[in-house]
Amino acid sequence: MHNKNDRTLIIPETHAHERLDQVLAKLLPAYSRTQIQAWIEAGQVLVDGHTSKPKAKVKGGESVFVSVTLKPQPAYTAQAIPLCIVYEDDSLLIINKPVGLVVHPGAGNADQTLLNALLHHEPRLHQLPRAGILHRLDKNTSGLLVIAKTPAALRALSQQLKKRELLREYQAIVYGRLISGGTIDAPIGRHAMQRKRMAVIDTGKPALTHYRIAEKYRHWTRLTVRLETGRTHQIRVHLAHIRHPVVGDVAYGGRVQLSKGMSDELIHALRQFKHQALHAFALGLTHPTSGEWLRFEIDLPDDMQHLISLMQDDLRK
Repeated sequence: MHNKNDRTLIIPETHAHERLDQVLAKLLPAYSRTQIQAWIEAGQVLVDGHTSKPKAKVKGGESVFVSVTLKPQPAYTAQAIPLCIVYEDDSLLIINKPVGLVVHPGAGNADQTLLNALLHHEPRLHQLPRAGILHRLDKNTSGLLVIAKTPAALRALSQQLKKRELLREYQAIVYGRLISGGTIDAPIGRHAMQRKRMAVIDTGKPALTHYRIAEKYRHWTRLTVRLETGRTHQIRVHLAHIRHPVVGDVAYGGRVQLSKGMSDELIHALRQFKHQALHAFALGLTHPTSGEWLRFEIDLPDDMQHLISLMQDDLRK
């Protein structure tokens, strides 16, 4: 029984002597080669009416029928949660995630997440893995996220992420006065004792973080941070590793650090800052259909701006 996603195509002569799975991956870019191989093995790909093998060589000119079956996605609920949309077209969506919003349902967060909000905004996202969400931000980190709206966009943007071509820049306020920028190259994995935390460990996955100084204060530094890899809690773990933890980061920064001469207003603001002072302010990508390079920037949230102004006042004393 055919469905609307089934495809019939002719192998171009230019692909003669290539493997069937490789040719179909080029001709059907919305689907991964792994997915196509599974269909061939399952007999869902017919070459001139006959089943074949992924490694079989094509001659060119063959008629190929592909029975497309997509894995059913978990039945997440669409929920009317407000979204701050920065940009949207037929292929992708850029949103500014607020502090406190979890990106994806999981243990302790069955719903009321960004994923639930996306399904309400665009019901077609039910058909995509993770509703098209490519990368995540921690619950208490704000800023820009890109969401793919079609299988082809998801595949193209996933490739950019994998090849480290997706630009992700953050602003962070950290404890201590840094002298200069630098790069942190230290593997990250699960903490041996506290499984909800990550740590720099020899057996971890490679992790690379670049940082430069945006502004210096008396006891703090505001950094512009660029991610090259995307490990869980990467920026927070790396900055704590070099002993400049992110302000407000209870998990990796410990208690609030106070110093002599600070105003009562600054002390109060630091004590009341209940999330990490970390914001994904810039995002750059190659548009999956037009090929155009797009860059988006978003202002820092009000509470970070307020903290910065108090730190600037503290510096002028």
